[in-house]
Amino acid sequence: MEEEYRQYQWQGMNQQGQKVSGSVQETSQLAVKYQLQRQGITPTRIRRQRRSLLTQYNSRIKAADIAVITRQIATLLGAGVPLVQSLRLIARSTQKSSLHQLVTSLASDVENGTPLSAALEKFPHQFNELYCDLVHSGEQTGALEHIFEQIAIYREKTERLKSTIKKALFYPAMVLLVAGLVTVILLLFVIPQFEEVFAGFGAPLPLFTQWVISLSRGLQNSWLSILMGTVFILFLYHRLWCYSPRVRQASDRLLLNLPIIGIIIRKAALTGFARTLATTFAAGIPLVDGLTSAAGASGNRIYRQAVLQVRADVVAGLPMNMALRATQLFPDMVIQMVTIGEETGAIDGMMDKVAGIYEHEVDNAISGLTSLIEPLMMLVLGILVGGLVIAMYLPIFDLGNVIR
Repeated sequence: MEEEYRQYQWQGMNQQGQKVSGSVQETSQLAVKYQLQRQGITPTRIRRQRRSLLTQYNSRIKAADIAVITRQIATLLGAGVPLVQSLRLIARSTQKSSLHQLVTSLASDVENGTPLSAALEKFPHQFNELYCDLVHSGEQTGALEHIFEQIAIYREKTERLKSTIKKALFYPAMVLLVAGLVTVILLLFVIPQFEEVFAGFGAPLPLFTQWVISLSRGLQNSWLSILMGTVFILFLYHRLWCYSPRVRQASDRLLLNLPIIGIIIRKAALTGFARTLATTFAAGIPLVDGLTSAAGASGNRIYRQAVLQVRADVVAGLPMNMALRATQLFPDMVIQMVTIGEETGAIDGMMDKVAGIYEHEVDNAISGLTSLIEPLMMLVLGILVGGLVIAMYLPIFDLGNVIR
């Protein structure tokens, strides 16, 4: 198991008898003491530095970080810099401590004779099976520089697609959240003030106003139960999603059937499938192994199950285009491109074109969704907040009739 590096602060005396202090990243206090003694420093105090939750969050290694160091490795190898030296340069240049530790560990392992693919396997959360298989293929063929260039392009395009989808969904989510908060605040604090005013009118209130007041009373009396019930339902769903494959599969199927969003998810799944298959096939990885990686890269369990079924059919001797058609999840264009690729022996080129086509379609769909969502969200916000305001002013509009 890989030892975890921690931040330590130390104080001590150097060989000239001067007090010195500093901080260092090591696996234990004993390792810090040994390192200082090698530098001619006699430690007097060594204390582990506790990290705040914000610091821990900021030090997490994200997929975007891996994409960046992959591009850096590809660039340095392309410039003729040896692998170990490339890793050392990247480790020194990174500002994130956890990433520094990871790359330093990789450099040490490779320097001690461990293949890079084996060193990467020690960090499965950062380097998935596909990444390690591609690097292993590059080591076997002696084309590590070319492989890292392919991996860098693959990771960059994958992260770009994820970022585009997240940004498209972030805006409507925030608008709905704000609309919900404003509605709750109005119901809990503003509507009761109007209710006291209406109590002295001596006339029946409009039906819409009565309904809003009843809703406000219900929320005031039961807000804690509603909050606890909502939290419990979300918690229960999260637990079921974590431990029940059927719930996860049903959730992914529901996402695919959603209007507009479902189309984007389908095209994103096809992009991930095609991009992964193109990368693995171009790297010399067998088709069967490439399909296994492509199944996980689709990002949706319905497509993952379909691709695994395609893999089983291909192992049984069925052409891939026929296996894809049998799933009824892949468009005719994808099947035709695969057919051409099988006939010409250029599946990687055909899949790369498919990935480019669907990546472009995802961008267009998200642009259309963004332009559609803006007025739609304004309409929702207007109906929620404007409806409550109108309900409160309806009795005032009828005040003239009450006075007569």
